Amino acid sequence: MRRAVALTALLLATSAATAQNSTPQPLPFDNRIPIAKDVAYPGTMTVKVDATDVQQAIYRVKQTIPVADSGPMVLMMPAWLPGKHAARGEIEKLAGLKIRANGKPVPWTRDTVDVWAFHLDVPAGAKQLDIEFQFVGATDRDQGRVSIAPTMLNLQFEQVSLYPAGYFTRRIPVSATVTYPKGWTAVSGLPAKKQGDAYVYETTDYETLIDSPVFAGRNYREFKLSDRVDLNVFADEPEELDAKPEQIDAHKKLVEQSVKLFGSQHYDQYEFLLAISDEMGGIGLEHHRSSENGVGPGYFTKWSEGPGSRNLLPHEFVHSWNGKFRRGNDSWTPDFRTPMRDSLLWVYEGQTQFWGYVLQARSGIVSKQDTLDMLANIAASLDNRPAREWRPLVDTTNDPIISARRPKGWVSWQRSEDYYNEGLLIWLEADAKLRELSGGKKSMDDFARAFFGMRDGDWGVLTYDLAEVVATLNTIQPYDWAGFLKARVYDVAPKAPLAGFTANGYRLIYTDEPTAAFKNAEKRASRADFSYSLGLAVGKGGAIGSVTWDSPAFNAGLDLGDTIVAVAGREYSDDRLKAAIVEAKASKAPIKLMIKSGTRYRETTIDYTGGLRYPRLEKIGTGEGGLDRLLQAR
Repeated sequence: MRRAVALTALLLATSAATAQNSTPQPLPFDNRIPIAKDVAYPGTMTVKVDATDVQQAIYRVKQTIPVADSGPMVLMMPAWLPGKHAARGEIEKLAGLKIRANGKPVPWTRDTVDVWAFHLDVPAGAKQLDIEFQFVGATDRDQGRVSIAPTMLNLQFEQVSLYPAGYFTRRIPVSATVTYPKGWTAVSGLPAKKQGDAYVYETTDYETLIDSPVFAGRNYREFKLSDRVDLNVFADEPEELDAKPEQIDAHKKLVEQSVKLFGSQHYDQYEFLLAISDEMGGIGLEHHRSSENGVGPGYFTKWSEGPGSRNLLPHEFVHSWNGKFRRGNDSWTPDFRTPMRDSLLWVYEGQTQFWGYVLQARSGIVSKQDTLDMLANIAASLDNRPAREWRPLVDTTNDPIISARRPKGWVSWQRSEDYYNEGLLIWLEADAKLRELSGGKKSMDDFARAFFGMRDGDWGVLTYDLAEVVATLNTIQPYDWAGFLKARVYDVAPKAPLAGFTANGYRLIYTDEPTAAFKNAEKRASRADFSYSLGLAVGKGGAIGSVTWDSPAFNAGLDLGDTIVAVAGREYSDDRLKAAIVEAKASKAPIKLMIKSGTRYRETTIDYTGGLRYPRLEKIGTGEGGLDRLLQAR
């Protein structure tokens, strides 16, 4: 009885105290940004950019925007950018914004919800807005990607322009002029006329302008790949431009093989923009009539050392068909404010990843054997990702928005943008299924031509949905394709879809010797990869770069931020850790490590005796299999 009385008294006291607390109501959002409409904008914007200050990485912008009426107006900086799959517009780098009309300042206020939006009132009698601002580019990597360097720059027009809200961006005319450092060459997918150090770009619509970035630099060389495709190479040092004829021939074959595959071209002229630099940040970004590609030094000069980053150009070129011309209907937006929904990225990026690897082999940019070895690395990585137990592949299409490609502590348990590589595996399995059901008469080549190969020269956007993907597969070879895709994309699957190998003549195995492609990947990443043995990868100075969830390393308490300082009492080296793994297999004794975490040290042991394990593909049976045929030049 006493307990009941005491409890009642406590509840009454709690209720009384709660009743005295302040209880606010939410302030409604005041959305004064007009929705985009498919109507013509009254007038042509002009954008003039001074891009000569490459030392301080500052673009200076002057822009005019015609206006037809006085009153409220909203100007936007592009936020949701195609190819980035998220709101990545660098609004933080816009500085010094001043707006004038009739020679007088026009005050502005930033929208408190959509921070890419600026509200203003156009004064009576004004015919245009005169705008000035600067884009203050990153001068160090901790500020974002470095896009302006002493010998080259990568100008993206969303960095240096605003646009009026309330219109489809394809209905806003614009004319741009950019002045570059003296003696530099500039290339874009948008045609331009050179006037001194300035390039006057063809008047176009704002959507096309944003899809037409520029690479410019002091050290430049152009290679003609076809009558409609150019390879434009910029480099920190002139010697990086020294491409051998056989290397350029492989790039010519990339274009040839791509056109044979798809049966059409969705551009009037296509410009590969390739930067070979360790001063400007790397990039891989697709556009309809061009692509931005940034790699480290050695693209041509270290060709014989391994595949390096040579998958980049095949991947981005495929995007002209898949991602630019054909695009999931929920990721196409009428302006750069409307949020994208990325649910079909396993087609957009996944099938592009698939065709990128196929075309690198067909063209000879990467050898068939290196391609097989790279595919083995992909398969092993995804097959040893325990996050598959709880997170379906389709959910990873949200990752560009969720994490903005920031590093993750436990990728194997969180997953990342797996729709790229697991999408590749799904389409590889679809190829095997098409071959099986058709008796070898059909393959993913047939899908490519049917889905992407219409309307030659059309560089608009033709959207699709899941139903069209399924229907196209069924026109090639009837099957339960809806169920096939549901099980692999939308359902949780404990193991990676590897039937594309086993049904096409190969299986994934592990040996104690890494493939050449595996070693090349380790070298490029400056790490030793023990993911399939200990469950960790080690970077420079013994710093742990990744730990696989529920692996021997994980169960020993290791994580990112730890550094291995000693192995069995001796100073850490990659070779010592390899030797310890080999020795533990014979002795069955745990591996002893000294670990540093911040300023603290601790001893730990990893209970693992399975030896070194590296992935590779092993041929099943004899003769030519489906995967062999898939990688053959046409």
